[in-house]
Amino acid sequence: MNFCAFRRTLLIGSLGLALGAGLLGQAVAGEELDTIKKAGVINIGLEGTYPPFSFVDANGQLAGFEVELSQALAKEMGVKVKLQPTKWDGILAALESKRLDAVVNQVTISEERKKKYDFSQPYTVSGIQALTGKKDAGKYLTPESLSGHKVGVGLGTNYEQWLKANVPGAIVKTYDDDPTKFQDLMVGRTDAILVDRLAALEMVGKTGDKLAVSGPAFSRQESGIAIRQGEPELLAALNTALDKLRADGTLAKLSQKYFGSDVTQ
Repeated sequence: MNFCAFRRTLLIGSLGLALGAGLLGQAVAGEELDTIKKAGVINIGLEGTYPPFSFVDANGQLAGFEVELSQALAKEMGVKVKLQPTKWDGILAALESKRLDAVVNQVTISEERKKKYDFSQPYTVSGIQALTGKKDAGKYLTPESLSGHKVGVGLGTNYEQWLKANVPGAIVKTYDDDPTKFQDLMVGRTDAILVDRLAALEMVGKTGDKLAVSGPAFSRQESGIAIRQGEPELLAALNTALDKLRADGTLAKLSQKYFGSDVTQ
């Protein structure tokens, strides 16, 4: 065999190996739904400390809008659900490392996140809301009004990203859990916190009106179920389940139960 022929043979062989590896990778990546079906369980991550979406009730059980949504999704898919409480700053890493099959935790659908994860259709529509003490109600009506003030946000959340991008003059305080963030606002260690508008409205009622929603939401945000990329069958199954829950009224009923209105569209 001459040198040119040898190079051609080597190149063809290398391409074949690369193609085979790629197809194998795709096959492995796309088997998540089969794995879930065979195990009979879908592992869903949520915080468990973010009322009314997920929290521990008086009986020590997980409860909340996203807890019941996860249970309903699993039922539609014909499997059981294993809910795994995980702190926000580690929840997407747990998804990437395959400790979770999906995250149902008010993950805002953004262009940046879509580069790393696939999302279901939105199941809640909300916005970035400033929450303050009662005495400061109506004080922060625009993003610019937060400049120069201490503003609390969840570490690594879209709220932190939005605040730094839109209000460079704000004094940013980050938190890796929601109870501490809310507590600091209650005792005056922060002037305001940025949270999901739905959570803000629930917290105002829960604290006996000691807190206040300060003006309109700053931006619209849609939340969806986050999964690893390359799992089209799992994504389709989740969207089909959401379609059924929307059509039979389950989504609207859960929304009314926890928010007093339909926040799912």
